[in-house]
Amino acid sequence: MKIGIIGGGSIGLLFAHYLNNNNDVSVYVRTQDQAEMLASEGLVLQKDGVSSCNPINAYTIDQWSGSEELTIIAVKQYHLSTLKHLFKKNIKTSFLFLQNGMGHLKLLDDINEITILLGVVEHGALKVNGNKVIHTGAGITKIADFKGKQQSLIQRIIASSTEDFPFDYVSDYYSMLSQKLLANAVINPITAVLKVTNGELIHNNFYFQVVKQMVKELTLVLQLENDGSALAYVESICEKTSENRSSMLKDIEEGRPTEVDAILGYVLTVANENRLEIPITEGFYQLIKGLELKGAK
Repeated sequence: MKIGIIGGGSIGLLFAHYLNNNNDVSVYVRTQDQAEMLASEGLVLQKDGVSSCNPINAYTIDQWSGSEELTIIAVKQYHLSTLKHLFKKNIKTSFLFLQNGMGHLKLLDDINEITILLGVVEHGALKVNGNKVIHTGAGITKIADFKGKQQSLIQRIIASSTEDFPFDYVSDYYSMLSQKLLANAVINPITAVLKVTNGELIHNNFYFQVVKQMVKELTLVLQLENDGSALAYVESICEKTSENRSSMLKDIEEGRPTEVDAILGYVLTVANENRLEIPITEGFYQLIKGLELKGAK
């Protein structure tokens, strides 16, 4: 299958490496420098201390024409608005969006006559440079229908699964996204404020008390079952990615914008619409915005 991947960050490079084993993959990145590095030096993946380098087709985003059967959108949610012109082309490709949060669903509602899949990624990945990524935590990618149905495409994506990079189909996109949003809304801001790895949130009992209180608030807002499964899911993600530094922490450390508006901003909007008070969540939102402001100076 011909697959295009838009985004040259950690997730885009991770998907490019694994999917290129059984498919014809082209990765589309923002800068000419990164495209040339990937095309000339190949894509390097490191896992468990072992590195492998494979050739990859690489181009800049403006060279994307939508000719592939599947195009994976692996940019951060706040960059989606810069790609809106791509979705208005007369194209036949199907899309798989991998963004955190749920704020992007309104934008996707405005895209017509195209098959759209949504995905959540439970792998840990760290981009070292333009052509090297470290697979820091093995997990799974879940996919679900959002608009249009193309069962044969889903079956081909599932067939691309490997032991290190499996895919699974989920029938209900809302439950899939809300569960991942829960994990992101807890892990990302707390680790970014405390400057700790994901695992410390469950191994330090004082931090874990904050995790539990935040899960309680978010379970209410997202209308998730209050049966302990939500907390167990967050714990499992922390355990699987225990050595990882969250994407929000890395963004803060490097002075980049975070996805706090896409993640906590969405949660706060839903809470306000339903007149729910979630003081801990709101407090972390303000703290992250303050850290962003500090880093921008």
